[in-house]
Amino acid sequence: MSDILVFNFNEKSSVLLVFFLHAMIFAFLLLKEGISENKNHSKWLAAFIFLGGLYICPFMLGYAEWYSLKGYQDILFFVPFQQLFLIGPVFYFYVKTLVNRNYTFSRHDLIHFLPAIVYLLYSLIVFIGDTLIFDEYYFYADGKDKDLDFWYQMSGLISMLFYLLLSLQYYFRYRKLSLQEVSFADEIAFTWIKHFTMAFSLILLLRVLFFILNPEWGEFGSKFWYYLCFSILLQYISITGYSNTVKANLKFGANALIPLEPPANETILMTKDETEETVEIAKWQNKIIHLFETEEIYRSPNLTLTDLAGRLNTNRNIISRAINQAFNMNFNDFVNEKRAEAVIEKLKKGEHVKQTLLAIALDCGFNSKTTFNRAFKKHTGITPKQFITKNQL
Repeated sequence: MSDILVFNFNEKSSVLLVFFLHAMIFAFLLLKEGISENKNHSKWLAAFIFLGGLYICPFMLGYAEWYSLKGYQDILFFVPFQQLFLIGPVFYFYVKTLVNRNYTFSRHDLIHFLPAIVYLLYSLIVFIGDTLIFDEYYFYADGKDKDLDFWYQMSGLISMLFYLLLSLQYYFRYRKLSLQEVSFADEIAFTWIKHFTMAFSLILLLRVLFFILNPEWGEFGSKFWYYLCFSILLQYISITGYSNTVKANLKFGANALIPLEPPANETILMTKDETEETVEIAKWQNKIIHLFETEEIYRSPNLTLTDLAGRLNTNRNIISRAINQAFNMNFNDFVNEKRAEAVIEKLKKGEHVKQTLLAIALDCGFNSKTTFNRAFKKHTGITPKQFITKNQL
């Protein structure tokens, strides 16, 4: 190998180099944040962006003519830059640790990384065989990078699609649970995850299209446009992911998103016949309404189902079931409806003349203007300002 590092700066290699360096910088910043502030989700995102940066390398260095130089060609052949079996699991564990701050990685989770470990062992065998055992290339006799083999690219794509679906399933379970458990579900909705999964989905969609349009993945051809699109989306993920500082107020146990069998004392409503259950539901319905009307507990912005159950000296399952059946809505919508009704009462009394709508909303328990507007419109069908105008308040 030449003592002088060769990198042919041309239009394609230079553009990909800029995106590669950008990914490495943000991976470092996220890792630093994750370590200093003990944020596991930042560490997983750092790993995802780092792997994305490595993913660019074979084509970035290929356009820089490394495949045509013997010493540099060995680097591309024997360093497994494209860790396709790692990207999916890392994406999944980022989503998992972001929405569930109590989640801890366990030995059981190592199974997700088994394919990546096997591929690393395969890469090690190829390296040892072609550099230490055989006098000439054996595995690389065809002169093509193993990372770009069709079987590996296709199986890697399937792996990433699988973990994308797994991540979406986990997130939707979290959203469903948050709507049943807290009155501030919008504040912990993690809309960033939606944007993140959309960007990742677009990457995979482009990958599928390029498989169809140009299946010979080992040949450069028009692949530059795919890597350029990938790099742009990776840059978006890097910048937005780093700047995203959403915090969850709701803490879940490691198995919180998995439906659990309720304790024996939480099966009261389930063991009664239909008539008895209707009576039981009506009883708790009246108790809930009385509590909300007399103590105005909806004014607590961090009200949870557990809090309500505690005030009524019963368990969460009974109250959740009572709200679902008696009011035909989840806990989050029920509380926000009561808050909206409280705002309407204040508007009718002319409170909006003395203070802002946001101040009234916050006093009634809403956490934000966005949540207030959404809940108010869902309850009345119109915005707060339209309600004031319509009712000439």
